[in-house]
Amino acid sequence: IPQVLGLLVWALIADTTYHLHAAYGWVMFVSIFFWIVTVLLFVTYLLQLQLKFYVIPWPLVLMIFNAVATVLYITAFVTCAAAVQPTSWRQWDYNRRAAASFFACLVMIAYGASTFFSFRAWKGLGSNAATSQVTDHA
Repeated sequence: IPQVLGLLVWALIADTTYHLHAAYGWVMFVSIFFWIVTVLLFVTYLLQLQLKFYVIPWPLVLMIFNAVATVLYITAFVTCAAAVQPTSWRQWDYNRRAAASFFACLVMIAYGASTFFSFRAWKGLGSNAATSQVTDHA
């Protein structure tokens, strides 16, 4: 979900005259950077490449990544929402920026939920009774 919504955020901002407003540069950086890294992590898990790099603590890496993405998307959402001017002389810029703010909020929520679930996976709180019995007796 963050991949699609993040793509919407930076596509909507990129389709406006964002270069005239410095605030949208930050929104573009956050949305494009985290979109690329999220797609790379998705491909890594899709191809099961994380099994080849077993030294890396993947649950911890994902938790930190999601937490940082959540915090930076909070700043991007606030920046984007605060920079939307309803009295803009170009109505389509206003509509796209307002929509980008909405989708930035959704991406922020999605990364926040991912942070919660990756924290549970890192702590091992999501295991079921069968796996906990096997690991207790082994």
